[in-house]
Amino acid sequence: MCFEMMFFDLDDTLYPPTTGIWQAIGTRMDQFMMNKLAIPKDSVATLREKLFKEHGTTMRGLVAEYQVDDQEFLDFVHDIPIQNYLSRDELLRKILALYPQQKVIFTNADTHHAKRVLHTLGVNEFFDQVIDIRSIRPFCKPQPEAFALALGLAGITDPSKCVMIDDSYRNLVTANETGLFTIQVGTVVRNPQVDAAIISLADLPSVIPVSSK
Repeated sequence: MCFEMMFFDLDDTLYPPTTGIWQAIGTRMDQFMMNKLAIPKDSVATLREKLFKEHGTTMRGLVAEYQVDDQEFLDFVHDIPIQNYLSRDELLRKILALYPQQKVIFTNADTHHAKRVLHTLGVNEFFDQVIDIRSIRPFCKPQPEAFALALGLAGITDPSKCVMIDDSYRNLVTANETGLFTIQVGTVVRNPQVDAAIISLADLPSVIPVSSK
């Protein structure tokens, strides 16, 4: 396996889902929908799930169906104390340092949130680029158009020379169909249309040998 570029998802990929960050962001989403749109508290969870399934992300659904300003939403939901959930990760730094390939964050979050996470983990120096939700609008992962835009923004013409590392199965299915090598983080079960599965990025060398370039 010889890769020129490594695409990494951000949340629940660079760090484990047990940190509680996604739960905190989810709570902020609920608050935004109740405060901004007057959605009843007992209806928020159902609506969020519907928007997520139909539009790829809750935000894209709110933009399409409620004309919400995407940056206002992103600023609100990501306004959490990252330092309360994450800290410098020396093991992650060692793993990333093993690979000389270009590394890109490809996330459905925004760049500001991504940079806060990377800085707190102490790994910002390893990433050459952040491709965020606003870079690929009006699309988002797992839409094929989002992957096409991301590859273009990264200057990639041959997807087979890239790897996508993500915790989301549905994102990886599209990545696989686009031609990228796919690795799912957070499971040991290799799902269909995913090339490999690892519990955490600490296990990445078991899938991509360090000499692979």
